[in-house]
Amino acid sequence: MFGTSRTPISAYRNVSIETNVASASPHGLVTLLFEGARQAILVARAGIEAGDVPRKGSAITRAIDIILNGLRASLDLEQGGNVAQNLYALYDYMARRLLHANLKNDTAALDEVLKLLSEIHEAWVSIGDKTNGASSS
Repeated sequence: MFGTSRTPISAYRNVSIETNVASASPHGLVTLLFEGARQAILVARAGIEAGDVPRKGSAITRAIDIILNGLRASLDLEQGGNVAQNLYALYDYMARRLLHANLKNDTAALDEVLKLLSEIHEAWVSIGDKTNGASSS
């Protein structure tokens, strides 16, 4: 009845996510990627703490996928100059730290990546606020 979702709540959550993605601006889509990566890392941390290896592994895989195939892939290295190149290298570093966290059950590595993502996310959101404010005046 609810497709691949296990519960009506999961189905509702999936519809909500799909609606957010469909209605988001390009800036908003990147914001959703940051939020998705952050959430996946938090799930991985909970998996490590609970000793739930499959949960940890799938959450870290999801976080790496979002970081490399979402955030890093969205960079325009030609127009972005040094900033884009530095972010590219930083996203690669985050993926390596997440692999380390997966292999060693290292919550400190997860926390490090969370901190880095949070800092970039905050800067990204503030750029969007300034851009939106400038276009509405």
